[in-house]
Amino acid sequence: MQASTSSTTVPSSQDVRAAIAADNKGTAMPLSTRMVLSAFAGMGAATFCHPLDVIRVNMQTAGEGAYKNTLDAGLQIYRQAGFSGGIYAGISAAYLRQWLYGSCRMGIYSYLLERAQIQNQQAGRNKNEISFTSKLFMGCCSGAIGSFVGTPSELALVRMSADSKAPVEQRRNYNNVIDCIVRISREEGLANLWRGAAPTVLRATLLSACSLGVTSEAKQVLADSGYFGPNGEYMNGYPKMFCATLISSFCANVVANPFDVIKSRLQNMPINADGTALYNGMVDCFVKSVRAEGPMVVYAGFTPAFVKLAPYSIISLTLADKLTKALTGKDAL
Repeated sequence: MQASTSSTTVPSSQDVRAAIAADNKGTAMPLSTRMVLSAFAGMGAATFCHPLDVIRVNMQTAGEGAYKNTLDAGLQIYRQAGFSGGIYAGISAAYLRQWLYGSCRMGIYSYLLERAQIQNQQAGRNKNEISFTSKLFMGCCSGAIGSFVGTPSELALVRMSADSKAPVEQRRNYNNVIDCIVRISREEGLANLWRGAAPTVLRATLLSACSLGVTSEAKQVLADSGYFGPNGEYMNGYPKMFCATLISSFCANVVANPFDVIKSRLQNMPINADGTALYNGMVDCFVKSVRAEGPMVVYAGFTPAFVKLAPYSIISLTLADKLTKALTGKDAL
């Protein structure tokens, strides 16, 4: 009797990913998983981009003429407070921000996007037939939720980033992000942890709509264009993601910067002993700032904000997309 022979084929990584995708078809990845992946991706981006955030906050709160340009601001901050206390001041708040704001913003958006794709598949349509308006709306929802949850960490980030430029006798000298949040709640009241929440939520709503919605749309358009290989997978899709996130970063910065300036000024203003402050609210801050420094004050710090947002978006969104793809076989955006 002739012995039967069999051959064993080792599956490729592409076969494994395809099997995972087939197993997960029609089943959305848990929101918690997407949020954790998004938080780690945001932390990776924050590590590289935090100095630009410090420069942005200082330029937005210092007033007209304090710095010549972005480079001058960075040099002055470094000379005055050094590395850890200057250009990396508030890095612990930046990390906390990613676990509160970043995890919600990217995690909720990618979850909503996947749910829409599953609904399309179940209806017999192409899963990517999702309107640009729907993507913008998903970005608005995720950004609004994430920004409200993350406002205390955003407040701590602004306070700790701007502390080094204040006169020595006026510095708050927070030890870390926990010390900052505890002292604000104890000295100024718990509600003040959400100071500037209105412009923060408005800014994040617009920024997330553009950065996430435009990225998803641009990613699909670039993939369909054929310039980045079949389905945009030339060099594993990195050039496609780079271009998509660069486009979305510019759009997001244009619409969000005015709210960012107002938010930073509201969150950094000192409170007098009688409970009064320089600004009564978002509108009052806008009016007083424009009267004092001109209409272009709302675009103060635009260059460092864009220079920070572009690499932050490129790194965080690419990391989130690739981490999700590697671990689950699914896209994040």
